[in-house]
Amino acid sequence: MNFGFIGAGNVAQTISRHVLPFGHQVLLSNSRGPDTLDGLVRDLGDGAAAGTPQQAADQDVVVLGVMWWQVQAALASISDWSGRVLIDATNRVDRGPPLRIGDVSGRTSSEMVADHARGARVVKAFNNVPMAWIADASPKKPRTVLFISGDDATAKAPLQKVLEEVGFACIDLGSLAIGGRLQQLGGPLAGINLTLHERFTL
Repeated sequence: MNFGFIGAGNVAQTISRHVLPFGHQVLLSNSRGPDTLDGLVRDLGDGAAAGTPQQAADQDVVVLGVMWWQVQAALASISDWSGRVLIDATNRVDRGPPLRIGDVSGRTSSEMVADHARGARVVKAFNNVPMAWIADASPKKPRTVLFISGDDATAKAPLQKVLEEVGFACIDLGSLAIGGRLQQLGGPLAGINLTLHERFTL
């Protein structure tokens, strides 16, 4: 699978280090241009490349990994979201310092993302745990539980398969309105470090 990242920060780098060893490709982008990502691409190694946000949006799946106050501008940089699979890895926070949880009483943050990316098949993922908790990309890493939510089952299924393949335990919480509220920052499943322990009978 080819992953395109809008935003090349900690989220993009952490996910890339998990998927690259399994033969997936990543293309990272930011608002400053591909040349600013040369060092990062070299560090990530084979399968990594840099490009524009539009090139990132042309990949199999697009991961939105920017700060909340950058979301609208980042999504507006793509002329047409129709049919694209958009992974929303953002959390709704007010600009600090210090950072504070935004108003989570109304529509979920991912529903708002979908409003700004009309026609996209939005999946909420990679947001329920700090990236530091899944920094270990080695084969011996714990099977950390990652939640996904979305209204399109055909968009969620391939991502769930990749997450399981690279060593996470993936749980589908349902729709953006219900599951997204559970896993978004401020929800009951955000910031909970769950790992799956498998038992074998000899």
